[in-house]
Amino acid sequence: QVQLVESGGGLVQAGGSLRLSCAASGRTFSTYAMGWFRQAPGKEREFVAAISRSGAIKDYADSVKGRFTVSRDNAKNTLYLQMNSLKPEDTAVYYCAADDVRGLGPHNSDEYNYWGQGTQVTVSS
Repeated sequence: QVQLVESGGGLVQAGGSLRLSCAASGRTFSTYAMGWFRQAPGKEREFVAAISRSGAIKDYADSVKGRFTVSRDNAKNTLYLQMNSLKPEDTAVYYCAADDVRGLGPHNSDEYNYWGQGTQVTVSS
């Protein structure tokens, strides 16, 4: 079992940057593949990025590839999402999630075992 808490969201102008953090409690963080998802008003939750247990393998949605970078620091039990060149369409609540089964976080949100509370990211035009 792991508890996840996102932070780092806020209001930023288009073209700006934010770094989201997901702090995990517990002593088994390194055993979880991790993912980032987002949900905008009126839209379904969508996959953003995933990272393997070791951090060696990363996966991104086409919409954020080249702009976002997912990373993790297992010694600090923390997952990160560096977001650059932000666009208004990036506006959403961002969630981190943990999967204790698969080595690389899946795209399907139903496969994740644990979720954070979410953090709001708003990008103005």
